[in-house]
Amino acid sequence: MAKILLAEDDENLGFMVSDNLESLEHTVTWAKNGEEALEFFNQSIPEICLVDVMMPKMDGFVLAEKIRAIDEFVPIIFLTAKSLEEDKLRGFEIGGDDYVTKPFSIKELAYRIQVFLRRTMDTSASSSEAQQTIEFGNSSYDTVNICYKAEGKKYPLTQMEGQLLKMLLNKKGTLVKREDILEEIWGENDYFKGRSLDVFITRLRKYLKADQLVEIKNHHGVGFSLVEHN
Repeated sequence: MAKILLAEDDENLGFMVSDNLESLEHTVTWAKNGEEALEFFNQSIPEICLVDVMMPKMDGFVLAEKIRAIDEFVPIIFLTAKSLEEDKLRGFEIGGDDYVTKPFSIKELAYRIQVFLRRTMDTSASSSEAQQTIEFGNSSYDTVNICYKAEGKKYPLTQMEGQLLKMLLNKKGTLVKREDILEEIWGENDYFKGRSLDVFITRLRKYLKADQLVEIKNHHGVGFSLVEHN
């Protein structure tokens, strides 16, 4: 299964999460503060990071920023007791891919993890058959290495950014509804996931500014479309 880094300072919750995930045949490295988590990350090279927001020595947001500086691709799922929209959106702006709000069930967490694992396996299984590079405008997107290229520069994307860009490219020039994106990428359509989608669209637009022939149009309240200009 997966190599997982768990950054959680709560002894009871950390033990419960670690024990249950290992019972599902995952390999879990459990860190009890942010500094330890960063050290373990560099040692173990995990496939998924579960990051508590409130931790001693280094909080989860700072940890996620440092992880993103090292690895653009590894999925980061925040474990947070905070229900404020601003905190959740900050996590996505930093480079997080998903979040689970405490208290949560192991079944819910395991589902979130499986979504990322399934996506990774699907990408690997289809890489030899599917088109690896998608050309558009003066740009290209490498679907295997999850990298956007424009004007001779490369921009590594996170797994979620890459998934979103690929979905828009596959339906280039047509409207892609918000609910379809949320169901396809996050597995559910709810308010906070919808706000996080807006953050990811903003992040993609920053990359696409490198190509004046391409833009992501907003169809207010309905969805988005990726269009090319002649």
